Amino acid sequence: MKQFLRGGTILWVVFRYGLDSLLLDSFQKPWLRALSRVLSVGRKLDAPRGQRLREALEQLGPIFVKFGQVLSTRRDLLPPDMADELARLQDRVPPFDPDVAIATIERAFRRPVEEVFTSFDRVPVASASIAQVHFATLRDRNGQEREVAVKVLRPGMLPVIEKDLSLMRMMAGWVESLSADGKRLKPREVVAEFDNYLHDELDLVREAANAAQLRRNMQGLDLVLIPEIFWDFCHPEVMVMQRMTGVPISQVERLREAGVDIPQLARDGVTIFFTQVFRDGFFHADMHPGNIQVSLDPATFGRYISLDFGIVGTLTEVDKEYLAQNFVAFFRRDYKRVAELHIESGWVPPGTRVNDLESAIRAVCEPYFDRPLKEISLGMVLMRLFQTSRRFHVEIQPQLVLLQKTLLNIEGLGRELDPELDLWSTAKPFLEKWMLEQMGPQRLWRELRAEAPHYAKLVPELPRLLYGYLQQRPNTESQAALRELLEAQKRTNRLLQSLIYGGAGFVLGLLAMQLFLRIRVF
Repeated sequence: MKQFLRGGTILWVVFRYGLDSLLLDSFQKPWLRALSRVLSVGRKLDAPRGQRLREALEQLGPIFVKFGQVLSTRRDLLPPDMADELARLQDRVPPFDPDVAIATIERAFRRPVEEVFTSFDRVPVASASIAQVHFATLRDRNGQEREVAVKVLRPGMLPVIEKDLSLMRMMAGWVESLSADGKRLKPREVVAEFDNYLHDELDLVREAANAAQLRRNMQGLDLVLIPEIFWDFCHPEVMVMQRMTGVPISQVERLREAGVDIPQLARDGVTIFFTQVFRDGFFHADMHPGNIQVSLDPATFGRYISLDFGIVGTLTEVDKEYLAQNFVAFFRRDYKRVAELHIESGWVPPGTRVNDLESAIRAVCEPYFDRPLKEISLGMVLMRLFQTSRRFHVEIQPQLVLLQKTLLNIEGLGRELDPELDLWSTAKPFLEKWMLEQMGPQRLWRELRAEAPHYAKLVPELPRLLYGYLQQRPNTESQAALRELLEAQKRTNRLLQSLIYGGAGFVLGLLAMQLFLRIRVF
């Protein structure tokens, strides 16, 4: 019964904000388009469609707000006006009762909150759709009193999420079956992606692990502060971390008055992002202004403070290799190679004509290369590439969509801090170093070192394996087998000599290529 009531509420909100006409107009069936015109009679729908969609999701509650936030990252599926409007969605959720938060903490740690913390602030400092945060103090293992932030999961979230997700799956099925464009939009996959995001955020231990990994990765950079995690006080419903004190990055005037170098701050943000992506392959994927502060403490003045690690992105070595080759091809304006890489990776149907895809990519990228560097928006280039990809039925990879979404966030934040920010020249040292590591002798040496333990274990076993092999054969055959092995060994020696000489030539060639790339590409 409750599910029917919730479904009725959703239909009423859809009708109120005119989303029904938005949906029905996208279908190819004539009777659905006619129904849209009939239903629109008498309704005043002057607001832009993106604004109406955003307001409807806000009306439907926190889960739909989260869905809109995730949907805004899929710019490969949405028109730009709707994606931009959905990107403005923020969690506007009142805090829940502090007694409920305390009960959750006591249930998680099986003791009174007074025994867990030496002090606990009942008034939350932040509240969102998934959790809220309280300040507290505790004694660590060394007996030192530490100021901490306690993130507590909002109670009863799982049943609400499952109920709304089941309705979303049902509506996604309708869209896919009724709309001629439905299969390309992949509504079921979008809902499944949202399902994964939500369930990841519901496990605060996972978020704590993300924070710990990022903190470890960023320790030597001295540009960003990430809170320490107190593992003795972490639970799927409760996470305790170091309390961070800073000024929200959106308060630019306050930062400027405090003496922060704003243009340098913008460049540092780009440096942090590219370091996480290209060096570590593990990046904070929710870097909107609400999750970023700036430290004014004299010891860490001007450093970023990152918060909220529920969503992180990862890149495999294959992803990095693909990106490396694409960057080289883009910098050389070798659009044919970019098109070939798309086909080789399987993202484009194998029957796609390389020349057509090359022409489309050139039309997107070439105008930007003819502008001054500071006017080039890498985020805009990627967004236009995603829009072009629809025509060729490109399979967009989720991890790269997350990367593109984060890059748009970073670029927007950087340009808000410093309108003259040159994203390309700021990122250039990292891209250059990364490509040298990905395509040069450093990678060859790194892979050899990685395989060394395997070969170190195998080589001492070779005499025993050879002896065992000879023992298995009759004596009359042993000599013949030994001769065969000796001949094989000679061939192997000759092959190894060829490989050594060829490898030396290969390394010299790579060094020459890197020198050429440095001079010509950069």
